[in-house]
Amino acid sequence: MRALVVDHSTPGRLTLGDIADPVPGPDEVLVKITAVSLNYGELPKSDDVAEGTVPGWDAAGVVERAAANGRGPKPGDRVVTWGWDGGWAERRAVHVDELAVLPDAVDFPTAAALPVAGLTALRALRTAGVLPGQRVAITGASGGVGRFAVQLAHLAGAEVYALVGSQARGQGLAALGADHVLTSPADIDTPVDVVLDNVGGSLLAELLGHIAPDGKVISIGATSGEPTPIEPYQLVINRLTLIGIQAGGNTGADLGYLVRLLAEGRLQSSVDRVADWEKAGETATALVNREIRGKAVLTIG
Repeated sequence: MRALVVDHSTPGRLTLGDIADPVPGPDEVLVKITAVSLNYGELPKSDDVAEGTVPGWDAAGVVERAAANGRGPKPGDRVVTWGWDGGWAERRAVHVDELAVLPDAVDFPTAAALPVAGLTALRALRTAGVLPGQRVAITGASGGVGRFAVQLAHLAGAEVYALVGSQARGQGLAALGADHVLTSPADIDTPVDVVLDNVGGSLLAELLGHIAPDGKVISIGATSGEPTPIEPYQLVINRLTLIGIQAGGNTGADLGYLVRLLAEGRLQSSVDRVADWEKAGETATALVNREIRGKAVLTIG
């Protein structure tokens, strides 16, 4: 079968190649993939990633073969899947606990954009224990995780502060539920209760001075690539809690919940670009260069 494999000699370090079909285990279904999404954290941005590797966390498609143990969806069911690798291929073997069946109202590109970004936002807010009326600041709010986080925080009844790199990148966030779209922590008028941080670096360090006593910081990523100069007493004085999370594993129930929100029109995938997987390198380069707001999706076949 064909798959996107790591090739450091090509733009975006990705090229189409031929690999062996996956062999499902007894708890796995075989899925014919129709659409995948790209996440910044999985792109092969350095020579450290082995050539020939097949990346891919998020993928949606149709079940070709049911699990041998009888669990999970049946052949012909439309599903969205999560896994640590192997998603960017024509077929994927997926554990039955790492997928959700799609309702007819949700198409494959919309579904493919959901897993990692949506799960990360959902589980970060759950970890923080966000309550109605709390103030939640989200850095990198124009990205894939950020846009889901803005919507889910709004659905939870929070007052949402969306922090972005420029006003242009903040376009559309108010419609998703952001009460304030800001380009600097200095513009935060009242201390926030929770920070969901995708950026790290100096932005996170500055934000620590704008968090209410007993507030929480959920660290999701550090896309700035900068060191984060935290003074210990920034945490001590206001009794702040700093928690790092990585969403993944036992995702089926949460994927099912997010898919229902999509079907009901209460959540948007915020897909900014859809391209054929022949253009994977070009799309990956655009994502790394911050030219994409929200999610980038590739269609297969």
